Amino acid sequence: MDALSLIQILESGLRLSVPLIFACLAGLWSEKSGIVDIGLEGKMLMAAFAAAVAAFMTGHAWIGVFAGMAASTLLGLLHGFASISQRGNQIISGVALNMLAAGLTALLGHVIFKQGGRSPPLEGAARLPELAFGQSAMSFLAIAAALLTALALARTRFGLRVRAAGENPAAVDNAGVSVTRLRYGAVILAGLLCGLAGATLSLGQAAGFLPMMTAGKGFVALAALIFAKWRAWPAFWTCFLFGLLDAIAIRLQGVALPGIGAIPVQAIQALPYLFTIVLLAGFMGRAVPPRAAGQPYVKER
Repeated sequence: MDALSLIQILESGLRLSVPLIFACLAGLWSEKSGIVDIGLEGKMLMAAFAAAVAAFMTGHAWIGVFAGMAASTLLGLLHGFASISQRGNQIISGVALNMLAAGLTALLGHVIFKQGGRSPPLEGAARLPELAFGQSAMSFLAIAAALLTALALARTRFGLRVRAAGENPAAVDNAGVSVTRLRYGAVILAGLLCGLAGATLSLGQAAGFLPMMTAGKGFVALAALIFAKWRAWPAFWTCFLFGLLDAIAIRLQGVALPGIGAIPVQAIQALPYLFTIVLLAGFMGRAVPPRAAGQPYVKER
């Protein structure tokens, strides 16, 4: 492999990792506040659909991005209402969001576009353009989001309070700070970041919306978050590793290996998910989530 091919794989790896980075950071904010977010997949899918619809109807990609962020945030607020206000089971709520998004996007896609749930191809200004090094603005936004998340959680009052709400919400409450507001704030941030992830999928990496186009990326982002032990920069590099593996898998399609021959496309496509299982099972070590994650907070009277 020459240097040019290596550079192309690295560029492709970064581009493919962008949705994972946004989704992983979304899960980080949510879980640092104490809200387990299994619904990353559903929010990404809903955002991808809303972004494609808005971009197709207006002809402007950035209107689609904002529509995706709005749709994802609304789903996030629904999860927040069930988990924070109603103190429901956060796992069940997240699974319900995934099921709702899968069915709703397919149904609305069929009603709006009459093409079996998929959107017509997006062209021109309706797609996110490349800026530099084969990357769209979303790649640079993902890097900035990881940097800002790391700084916010470590250095800002809001970030430190969010972390405290996920570790010891009673102490936060006793200090006169609303745990409910902090958790809703983190859920909204998670929704915005998932919106960017979904919009990147439909407006940047693909040329429109396809049913179930997230293909498990929300769960891969959760796996990356656990492997990174709920830290922003390790989460970024773990997602980049998954994106790099995706890029290598694409590169290997149709290539005949010595003594093996051409590897089936399905086997190549399964590599990132197999790597996820191996990574979590064999190389992760002990990962300790925020102590109050998944536990509804009941204010002491």
